[in-house]
Amino acid sequence: MKATHNPTTAASVTPGDLLRMAALYLRRHGWHQGTYYPRTTDTPTPPACAVGAIGMACTGHPVHHWYDLDTDERITYLAAIAAFVDYLDDFAPVFHIDEDGYLLDEHISPYSWNDEPGRTAEQVITALENAAEEWDRLHNQEGGNR
Repeated sequence: MKATHNPTTAASVTPGDLLRMAALYLRRHGWHQGTYYPRTTDTPTPPACAVGAIGMACTGHPVHHWYDLDTDERITYLAAIAAFVDYLDDFAPVFHIDEDGYLLDEHISPYSWNDEPGRTAEQVITALENAAEEWDRLHNQEGGNR
Protein backbone atom coordinates (compact mmCIF):
# COMPACT_ATOMS: atom_id res chain seq x y z
CA MET A 1 0.00 0.00 0.00
CA LYS A 2 1.30 3.44 -0.90
CA ALA A 3 1.52 6.15 1.71
CA THR A 4 -1.16 8.13 -0.14
CA HIS A 5 -3.59 5.20 -0.33
CA ASN A 6 -6.59 5.56 1.96
CA PRO A 7 -8.00 2.14 2.87
CA THR A 8 -11.75 1.75 3.09
CA THR A 9 -12.93 1.94 6.68
CA ALA A 10 -16.66 1.54 6.12
CA ALA A 11 -18.13 -1.91 6.63
CA SER A 12 -20.64 -3.14 4.09
CA VAL A 13 -24.31 -3.13 5.09
CA THR A 14 -25.92 -6.55 5.07
CA PRO A 15 -29.58 -7.41 4.48
CA GLY A 16 -29.75 -8.22 8.20
CA ASP A 17 -28.53 -4.73 9.03
CA LEU A 18 -31.14 -3.13 6.77
CA LEU A 19 -33.94 -5.22 8.23
CA ARG A 20 -32.95 -4.13 11.76
CA MET A 21 -32.76 -0.50 10.63
CA ALA A 22 -36.20 -0.82 8.99
CA ALA A 23 -37.66 -2.14 12.25
CA LEU A 24 -36.09 0.77 14.14
CA TYR A 25 -37.45 3.20 11.54
CA LEU A 26 -40.98 1.89 12.11
CA ARG A 27 -40.58 2.19 15.90
CA ARG A 28 -39.48 5.82 15.54
CA HIS A 29 -41.68 7.07 12.68
CA GLY A 30 -44.71 4.79 12.55
CA TRP A 31 -46.16 2.02 10.45
CA HIS A 32 -48.50 2.32 7.47
CA GLN A 33 -50.72 0.04 5.38
CA GLY A 34 -51.94 0.33 1.78
CA THR A 35 -48.99 2.16 0.22
CA TYR A 36 -45.30 2.56 1.02
CA TYR A 37 -45.97 5.92 2.69
CA PRO A 38 -49.12 8.00 3.32
CA ARG A 39 -49.86 10.26 0.36
CA THR A 40 -50.96 13.15 2.57
CA THR A 41 -47.76 13.71 4.54
CA ASP A 42 -44.98 16.12 3.71
CA THR A 43 -42.51 14.99 6.37
CA PRO A 44 -39.10 13.65 5.24
CA THR A 45 -39.64 10.68 7.58
CA PRO A 46 -43.21 9.49 7.02
CA PRO A 47 -44.78 6.38 8.50
CA ALA A 48 -44.02 3.43 6.22
CA CYS A 49 -45.02 -0.10 5.36
CA ALA A 50 -42.42 -2.87 5.85
CA VAL A 51 -40.95 -2.41 2.36
CA GLY A 52 -41.10 1.39 2.60
CA ALA A 53 -39.15 1.16 5.86
CA ILE A 54 -36.52 -0.98 4.15
CA GLY A 55 -36.25 1.73 1.49
CA MET A 56 -35.84 4.44 4.12
CA ALA A 57 -33.17 2.36 5.88
CA CYS A 58 -31.35 1.85 2.59
CA THR A 59 -31.39 5.41 1.28
CA GLY A 60 -32.47 7.80 4.03
CA HIS A 61 -35.39 9.06 1.94
CA PRO A 62 -38.67 7.62 0.66
CA VAL A 63 -38.25 4.99 -2.07
CA HIS A 64 -41.27 4.50 -4.28
CA HIS A 65 -39.84 1.85 -6.60
CA TRP A 66 -36.59 -0.09 -6.82
CA TYR A 67 -35.76 1.23 -10.29
CA ASP A 68 -35.39 4.73 -8.81
CA LEU A 69 -32.28 3.56 -6.93
CA ASP A 70 -28.69 3.60 -8.11
CA THR A 71 -27.09 0.20 -8.73
CA ASP A 72 -25.48 -0.27 -5.30
CA GLU A 73 -28.60 0.83 -3.42
CA ARG A 74 -30.80 -1.35 -5.64
CA ILE A 75 -28.75 -4.48 -4.94
CA THR A 76 -28.81 -3.89 -1.18
CA TYR A 77 -32.52 -2.96 -1.14
CA LEU A 78 -33.63 -5.99 -3.16
CA ALA A 79 -31.42 -8.33 -1.11
CA ALA A 80 -33.06 -7.11 2.12
CA ILE A 81 -36.54 -7.58 0.65
CA ALA A 82 -35.58 -11.09 -0.53
CA ALA A 83 -34.33 -11.94 2.97
CA PHE A 84 -37.63 -10.69 4.41
CA VAL A 85 -39.63 -12.79 1.91
CA ASP A 86 -37.53 -15.86 2.75
CA TYR A 87 -38.25 -15.32 6.44
CA LEU A 88 -41.98 -14.89 5.83
CA ASP A 89 -42.03 -18.01 3.62
CA ASP A 90 -40.41 -20.05 6.40
CA PHE A 91 -42.14 -18.62 9.45
CA ALA A 92 -45.44 -17.12 8.26
CA PRO A 93 -46.47 -19.25 5.29
CA VAL A 94 -49.72 -18.47 3.53
CA PHE A 95 -51.81 -21.23 2.06
CA HIS A 96 -54.65 -20.44 -0.28
CA ILE A 97 -57.29 -22.72 -1.73
CA ASP A 98 -58.11 -21.88 -5.34
CA GLU A 99 -61.63 -21.98 -6.81
CA ASP A 100 -61.16 -25.67 -7.75
CA GLY A 101 -60.22 -26.64 -4.21
CA TYR A 102 -56.47 -27.02 -4.83
CA LEU A 103 -54.01 -25.93 -2.19
CA LEU A 104 -51.72 -23.19 -3.43
CA ASP A 105 -48.50 -22.61 -1.50
CA GLU A 106 -47.21 -19.22 -2.58
CA HIS A 107 -44.24 -17.08 -1.76
CA ILE A 108 -45.33 -14.47 0.69
CA SER A 109 -45.64 -10.99 -0.72
CA PRO A 110 -44.32 -8.56 1.86
CA TYR A 111 -46.80 -6.02 0.47
CA SER A 112 -49.93 -8.12 1.00
CA TRP A 113 -48.57 -9.51 4.28
CA ASN A 114 -48.08 -5.95 5.57
CA ASP A 115 -51.55 -4.92 4.40
CA GLU A 116 -53.41 -7.93 5.75
CA PRO A 117 -56.43 -6.87 7.87
CA GLY A 118 -55.66 -7.30 11.54
CA ARG A 119 -51.88 -6.95 11.03
CA THR A 120 -50.26 -4.79 13.71
CA ALA A 121 -47.21 -2.56 13.75
CA GLU A 122 -45.64 -4.76 16.43
CA GLN A 123 -46.06 -7.87 14.24
CA VAL A 124 -44.31 -6.12 11.35
CA ILE A 125 -41.49 -4.80 13.53
CA THR A 126 -41.00 -8.20 15.17
CA ALA A 127 -40.96 -9.95 11.78
CA LEU A 128 -38.32 -7.52 10.46
CA GLU A 129 -36.16 -8.06 13.56
CA ASN A 130 -36.58 -11.84 13.39
CA ALA A 131 -35.80 -11.85 9.67
CA ALA A 132 -32.58 -9.95 10.44
CA GLU A 133 -31.62 -12.52 13.08
CA GLU A 134 -32.40 -15.36 10.67
CA TRP A 135 -30.29 -13.77 7.92
CA ASP A 136 -27.40 -13.38 10.38
CA ARG A 137 -27.78 -16.97 11.56
CA LEU A 138 -27.63 -18.28 7.99
CA HIS A 139 -24.84 -16.05 6.71
CA ASN A 140 -22.53 -15.19 9.58
CA GLN A 141 -20.43 -17.24 11.86
CA GLU A 142 -18.19 -15.36 14.27
CA GLY A 143 -18.36 -12.22 12.16
CA GLY A 144 -17.75 -13.76 8.74
CA ASN A 145 -19.72 -15.30 5.95
CA ARG A 146 -20.10 -19.04 5.96
